[in-house]
Amino acid sequence: MKLLIVAVFIGLCLAQHNPNTKPNRTSIVHLFEWRWADIAEECERYLAPNGYGGVQISPPSESIVVTNPWHPWWQRYQPISYNLCSRSGTEEELKDMITRCNKVGLSIYVDAVINHMCGASGGEGNHSSCGSYFNANKEDFPSVPYSSWDFNDNKCRTDIENYSDVFQVRDCRLVSLLDLALEKDYVRGKVAEYMNKLIDMGVAGFRVDACKHMWPGDLHNVYGRLKSLNTTWFLPGTKPFIYQEVIDLGGESVKASEYFELGRVTEFKHSAKLGTVIRKWDKEKLSYLKSWGEGWGFMPSQKAMVFVDNHDNQRGHGAGGASVLTFWDSRLYKIASGLMLAHPYGVTIVMSSYRWDRHLVNGKDQNDWMGPPSNANGSTKAVPINPDSTCGDKWICEHRWRQIRNMVIFRNVVNGQPLSNWWDNGNNQIAFSRGSKGFIVINNDDCELNVMLDTGLPVGTYCDVISGDKSGDRCTGKRVSVGSDGRATFHISHTEEDPFIALHADSKL
Repeated sequence: MKLLIVAVFIGLCLAQHNPNTKPNRTSIVHLFEWRWADIAEECERYLAPNGYGGVQISPPSESIVVTNPWHPWWQRYQPISYNLCSRSGTEEELKDMITRCNKVGLSIYVDAVINHMCGASGGEGNHSSCGSYFNANKEDFPSVPYSSWDFNDNKCRTDIENYSDVFQVRDCRLVSLLDLALEKDYVRGKVAEYMNKLIDMGVAGFRVDACKHMWPGDLHNVYGRLKSLNTTWFLPGTKPFIYQEVIDLGGESVKASEYFELGRVTEFKHSAKLGTVIRKWDKEKLSYLKSWGEGWGFMPSQKAMVFVDNHDNQRGHGAGGASVLTFWDSRLYKIASGLMLAHPYGVTIVMSSYRWDRHLVNGKDQNDWMGPPSNANGSTKAVPINPDSTCGDKWICEHRWRQIRNMVIFRNVVNGQPLSNWWDNGNNQIAFSRGSKGFIVINNDDCELNVMLDTGLPVGTYCDVISGDKSGDRCTGKRVSVGSDGRATFHISHTEEDPFIALHADSKL
């Protein structure tokens, strides 16, 4: 019997590491702060035809509404109930989006905020996204319901002051957010009830926020209460994909490894170090990436969720600091995204952002709180699509940039192939293949690249999917001829807007 219990536990853990994407779809896009109606359309018109595997959505639960500052992005990370109405839309619009995305093969992952409710200074009233009453002063959230009995006040009523103290990190308040007592069976049940409702609606999994601030044993209990996925879209017995936000750059009391058996974990070292290397800071070089991944002290690939940036650290929050590359550094950002998507390490998430009016004072953005493009009443604007396929109204839509979209397709084509045929010039020019299915060359040096390389690809002419697109037997970008020996000559100027070339089996002309 003991062996059976262990086998079931191991099976549960392994299942929760699987992204539940459709075959040959390998990347998730985070459509940060998009409305449900716009996500549904984007699944149908763009994401499905271009090989994306799933969408991470912003927290759908009812949150506090903050007007000073004006509707900041972080208000959605301050729940006041588990009702499914937010500034992205109503419960019916959420359900419609999940259904429409599933119909075209896109999985939906919910950003689940279960560590806390709103801030202690949230006040009393109906200033919430559904209009529900709450009283943060008395820790009264009747729409759940939660009362003062359901919080960690008996353990800690202060903010976290010492991140070296594991008890403070997990029991005290994170920036004054009211910390739920997840050890209580009642609280665990309410959280699981919320997540199971979303599973019934058809979601494929969850990005679980602030996991380092929750005890792994409590999370294990909650995850163990989750249903199998909706059989309309997934095979019977399929468990939800779980990926957990744990910021661990080393030197703290909480280790990312404590959460490995529960699901995948966000690897913030990947984001921070990739930015440092691409920026050529600290004397780092692309040539050092030959051992990228575990060789750099990262978590095992089968446990990792990786990204160039996320909604937190692109604003200077979270981890990585100034090294983190974002859309503000578009040239370097595309190089970093291409490298991440070409490399086999981890499960990849592509960020899709909006622009805000930055105001830098001594290197710190005073406007890092700014929410998505909005109307005068604070409601989120729709995402308009321009004739050239870019987005308007300050929506950035990095996932629509040709270079990133085509590298998402590249990753699908080379999925399961080993990294091989590594080459570097000892500095910032590198190349590698993914078996015989794909090849990438990057020039991040201050000089031209002119070299003949072993690509591992079959003989033929290939369309470079960075400079252009393959359309039938035509190529709108560079063409590269691979000889019968698998070798090809590459020329990349260091002054090019996109100083890298990517070829794959499906780009053969």
